[in-house]
Amino acid sequence: MPASTARRLRVAVLADSDTRWKWGALTAARISSTEFTETTESTEKSDKTADSDIRLDGFLLRGRATPTVRQLKEIGVRADSLREVTAVEFLREMTKETYDVLVLALVGGGVQAMLHGLAHAWQGRPERPVVVTGYVGVVYEKLADGLLLRHGADLVLANSRQDAERFRAVYEGVGADASSVTEVALPFLGGAPYEKKDPYTVVFAAQPSVPETRKDRSYLLDRLVRHARRHPEREVLLKLRSKPGEHTTHIEELPYQKLAQRHDLPANLRLVYGNMGEVLDRTDLLVTVSSTAALESLHRRIPTVVLTDLGVREALGNHHFVGSGCLASWDQLDAGHEPTPDAEWVARQGVAAGSTPSGEGSYATAFGEARERVAELLTTGELPPLKPYYTPVTAPGYLPGVLARHHLAPDGSPLPGAPVADKAPGPVRQIVRRAARGAYRHGVQRVAPVIRRMGEL
Repeated sequence: MPASTARRLRVAVLADSDTRWKWGALTAARISSTEFTETTESTEKSDKTADSDIRLDGFLLRGRATPTVRQLKEIGVRADSLREVTAVEFLREMTKETYDVLVLALVGGGVQAMLHGLAHAWQGRPERPVVVTGYVGVVYEKLADGLLLRHGADLVLANSRQDAERFRAVYEGVGADASSVTEVALPFLGGAPYEKKDPYTVVFAAQPSVPETRKDRSYLLDRLVRHARRHPEREVLLKLRSKPGEHTTHIEELPYQKLAQRHDLPANLRLVYGNMGEVLDRTDLLVTVSSTAALESLHRRIPTVVLTDLGVREALGNHHFVGSGCLASWDQLDAGHEPTPDAEWVARQGVAAGSTPSGEGSYATAFGEARERVAELLTTGELPPLKPYYTPVTAPGYLPGVLARHHLAPDGSPLPGAPVADKAPGPVRQIVRRAARGAYRHGVQRVAPVIRRMGEL
């Protein structure tokens, strides 16, 4: 926002998981505050998100992936207020409070439900916030589905030039307004440029749902163990996203912690948690299947490998890295291979500022267009009603189900009996809620794999 802004902006973020809260809160700061125009230090290591330019109110959508206290602490992003809400409770809050900017950091169906719910809640209201949404990382699946579910926001953020081109093509291809697509970058990139460490440290960034099968996940763990034994002079870290019983953006049926119990791990191999930026501070080689951590690593010019052992496949997401120069196998890594990323490919992903021959891709200015668009919309006065592409006319067999999952009718109004919490839950309700979540996670991580294996007999 312009430095001349006379008052502190009020910004709200609604998120449904730990990673989306991190993306949403940091995005809100970057598109609303001049404090983030020039940044060289890691944003992940700083909790300076709710700075003097904005008041940030966080809302965590109640569900299977609602972040735990530990996960929120690990992210390290500070807000002026943060509380858990149901979808209907959040919509009610949006009719009581006045915000300048609202960031919807949700899965696609959640964004669509909130857009329709907000359109209904704000009927006849002369003013409303600028509504922003986007993606938390690499977009490698369900491109059309996810994009059309996000259509209707004032800004649909694309994390790279490549994504912006793809997003506009999808919207224009179905006859939807593509003017909302705005190119930015991932908001959590940063940190000091890479310098070789002693001891040399290899980090495998695990993912909750990729790969999916026990066989493939066991294979990757076995290769990591073999690499550690082959290179006893190296420190080898298995970077885990969540602890057993916790959920993140994706469901993890087979945690690596559980698989690791069957191994006699070498002394130089450790399982670690914590902030990804802090782990990258001590990384010499980042290895992953397709994690967004690869982009964080590339931004800091850390040698980065995207594994090909299980194939280069859309189901794994590593097809996104074709042309990056980072594709390699464990056999190559065991032999000492270090990849050299393609500068043009990296620049198109919105990372590694100034790494291209032409000097394009400045990360410091990556959010300038979004800030300008937000400022322009805030000064236009009354904004038009939200108009998503999906309506009861364009998607009569799809939209009602998307909205019903969030207890909303096809017109965006709350369904009868929709859960709403007008006050903080009492001790009994908190115990019941924790038990219900525990039962769900037990079903996902214990019962579902057994049933799946029985079905394969």
